[in-house]
Amino acid sequence: MDVSKIPSASLLDIIFDGRNKNYGAYELRTKYRKRLTVALAITASVAALFILVSVLGIKIEGTKKAVVIQAKDVELTSIQEEKPMEPPPPPPPPKPPDPPKIEMAKFTPPKVVKDEEVKPEEEMKEVEELKEATISTINQEGVKDLGIVAPPVEDKGGVVEAPVKDDEDKVFQKVEIEAKFPGGDKAWAKYISREINRYIDELQDAGKAGTCVVQFIVDREGNISDVEALTMKGTKLAEICVNAIRKGPKWTPAEQNGRKVKAYRKQPVTFQIADN
Repeated sequence: MDVSKIPSASLLDIIFDGRNKNYGAYELRTKYRKRLTVALAITASVAALFILVSVLGIKIEGTKKAVVIQAKDVELTSIQEEKPMEPPPPPPPPKPPDPPKIEMAKFTPPKVVKDEEVKPEEEMKEVEELKEATISTINQEGVKDLGIVAPPVEDKGGVVEAPVKDDEDKVFQKVEIEAKFPGGDKAWAKYISREINRYIDELQDAGKAGTCVVQFIVDREGNISDVEALTMKGTKLAEICVNAIRKGPKWTPAEQNGRKVKAYRKQPVTFQIADN
């Protein structure tokens, strides 16, 4: 190689100067970087494809787990339909007028006392005054006795007892109309489904499927109290259901005999995990 070309020549051209470049070693060394770049690109593409397939496989596997949430209402005992109302009975006949008061004279047995000891109410009636009066145990003004028999009337006094007021704190076990979630069964199913979906991962990890029955009291204003799980106590499902009812809106109160009352309510919630 000419000495003037050495500064601008590559290391391979210097090494293979005067040698057989068609033998293969020169070509291998010349295209080494290009082959290395292609190999790295292919390796990276295969790795990215493998990762993509793995992620898609996990997502597809996750979608196969179907979660079924059922919100069932309490089964109420059938109530017989009311019979059509019969016509009201005829009004009672008017009360007859009270019989007239009969003039009565109190019989005072004779008693010998001093004049100053005689009481005015104990003074004996004159014989003429007793002819047309009825002898009785009291003095009473009225009409003359015309053959009407009238018993003596005495004012005994007393207090009429007021009717006993219904106990407002009574909690009914059975009522004609159960307390309801505002909006009805569809609104309740939507509400409890939303609460369960917030903790769906924890429920799936726990693997506890079944029906949790929650009992609570709804007062006459729709306020909730005494919330407790009757079944599946200690499970995540029971915890979610109890908290959902406690922090939820007011319920529509129960009714008995046409008035709102304080009553118990049992609400079941079913959670199922479908098999893959």
